[in-house]
Amino acid sequence: MTSYQPSRAYQRGELLLHATFLRVWIVLACLILGAMSSSVSWAGAGDLTTARPFQVGEQLTFDISWLNITAGTAVMAVSGAGTEGDPSLVKLVTTAQSRPAITKFFPVDNRVESLLDPATLLPEHLTFKRREGKKKEDIEYAFQQKEGKVTVLKGGTTEILDLPPGTQDVISCLYYTRSALSLQPGASLTMNVYHDKKNRKLEVRVEEIETISGPWGAVETARLLVVMPFQGLFLNQGNIRVWLTNDERRIPVRMKAKVVIGSIVADLVSGWQASAAVP
Repeated sequence: MTSYQPSRAYQRGELLLHATFLRVWIVLACLILGAMSSSVSWAGAGDLTTARPFQVGEQLTFDISWLNITAGTAVMAVSGAGTEGDPSLVKLVTTAQSRPAITKFFPVDNRVESLLDPATLLPEHLTFKRREGKKKEDIEYAFQQKEGKVTVLKGGTTEILDLPPGTQDVISCLYYTRSALSLQPGASLTMNVYHDKKNRKLEVRVEEIETISGPWGAVETARLLVVMPFQGLFLNQGNIRVWLTNDERRIPVRMKAKVVIGSIVADLVSGWQASAAVP
């Protein structure tokens, strides 16, 4: 008996959409998934005493699917800056990896790290290690917030560019959003996000309160609309929707973005259990 082999057309379509998705996913994860939280005071972050809705050790894992095909896994975690780093900073880490069946013909293993000042919720340094198929690319951004500059290191070339005051990177912006945005329907928040050597305006709007079900059970959420300034670049059609638990933790349990064919969905599969799920 011969095993099933997908057609070349199907493989090409799956490759294209998977590649598109992983690029969208990095932005999705970085812009939205920072909403992991558990309303605790920050521990081990200098003299910071203000409560933040996240903590060192937090880790959320998501399954990424397209047309009911599980294409990859994404993880977002918060850790200390490390023994060699500034102890007043924390590290935000986002990874995205293709599943074994996809890896056979298009391996993906991406990693983004952001060093964040938890007192101001402003980034100081970001690294992006992209591994997609045969492509290998490393990018670094060093933010000088007080000077209004950002140093970009890419492909062996260094550039120093202008940076508006209070600019976020593609990970830190969501930690800021989580802390600043009201989850009341109609509320909105606009910020400046630095990405791909450009300063872009990002808007997040609260659409409505909605109960949804998934691997976590049934839970009341706030549905957010993220007005993306990256549409043409990342091939997503229209904006992105994110569902956050409607409580002090604001856990992202689902994200959805339309692509060329169908939609990409990221569902939380581990790292949080609903303590007050809807029956």
